[in-house]
Amino acid sequence: MYSLRMAESVTEGHPDKIADQIADALLDEFLRKDPYSKVSMEIFVTTGLVMVGGELSTESFVDIPKVVRGVVKEIGYTKPELGFDADTCAVVTSIDEQSPEIALGVSGEGAGDTAIVVGYAVKEAPNLMPWSITLAHRITRRVSDLRKTGRFPFLRPDGKVLVSMVYEDGKPRYVKDIVAYVHHDPDISLQNLRELVIEEVLKKEVPEEFLKSETNVKVNPTGRFVIGGPVADTGLTGRKIVSDAYGDIGFSGGSAFSGKDPSKTDRSGSYMARMIAKHVVAAGLADKCVVQIGYAFGLTEPIAFDVETFGTEKLEKEKIEEIVQKVFPLKPCDIIEFLDLRKPIYRDTACYGHFGRERFPWERLDYLDKLKELL
Repeated sequence: MYSLRMAESVTEGHPDKIADQIADALLDEFLRKDPYSKVSMEIFVTTGLVMVGGELSTESFVDIPKVVRGVVKEIGYTKPELGFDADTCAVVTSIDEQSPEIALGVSGEGAGDTAIVVGYAVKEAPNLMPWSITLAHRITRRVSDLRKTGRFPFLRPDGKVLVSMVYEDGKPRYVKDIVAYVHHDPDISLQNLRELVIEEVLKKEVPEEFLKSETNVKVNPTGRFVIGGPVADTGLTGRKIVSDAYGDIGFSGGSAFSGKDPSKTDRSGSYMARMIAKHVVAAGLADKCVVQIGYAFGLTEPIAFDVETFGTEKLEKEKIEEIVQKVFPLKPCDIIEFLDLRKPIYRDTACYGHFGRERFPWERLDYLDKLKELL
């Protein structure tokens, strides 16, 4: 049976990703100085302006404008001709103390928010992620790396990639479409840009077996992409939740991640759900796995837990659920300790996906032996 799956990825300089990176950079700074900080940050980015809003409960002080400008500069918005400049953009802050009612709700180690969280893993790409989202992130990351290392100095920070893949009988067969929008200086021709992106990015990051004669590749199909970043479009935290997760082949609980400390279960619970799903697949208990957990604000126990394996399970689903709950914690406070989430690790999650990269603790397959002992 034929089906089509799609995934999108954006570069570090995309306005929405600027917002996510600022939010998580601020979170990291608060956690670095006070690991028990409660942080909920929202960022709005537009022409010449970054607005920082949110609620805080912390013993630390962070120079918010300094952090904001540092992130913008590191991304690459350092020249006025880009329409957005780290040194000259205005930074406006509106920060309130965390609501005492919210503080009371989480003081007893309860969930910091009501959330449905989803974790997904599939026996497909080596990182047990869907190939479509894996390829999309590979492409945008390489574009950014070529720009930041100076190999392609004519590239600018903004960009976006859409990948669609053909599946037959649930297996990925080939890439049907790659559409890349690459931000660039005005003095490079579209022809040269397209040739370089195809040769130095797409052919280097997409496995040869996925590139067929039917594959349709487009680079900047609408023409020049000189005006980009916040001068071209506003950016907000949390507008790329499907790109942050699994692409359209997976599932989303509907909540954003960036700017939230780990007491927010829509973040920490999602990380634990991914870890469980990944272990189920890596242990050979199923070829595909979705883990869903429901949390309610202030409650110390999840209100729902479910494992779905789509008929690929190697033993009964009830047994899989029983085993994983013996190995992995589901209480919000226990998840934080289990994954060591009070450390400043979040800025790196804010671009190129929260899942599928081994550097994060929820991606490590440290508990396979424990799972297998319980079989």
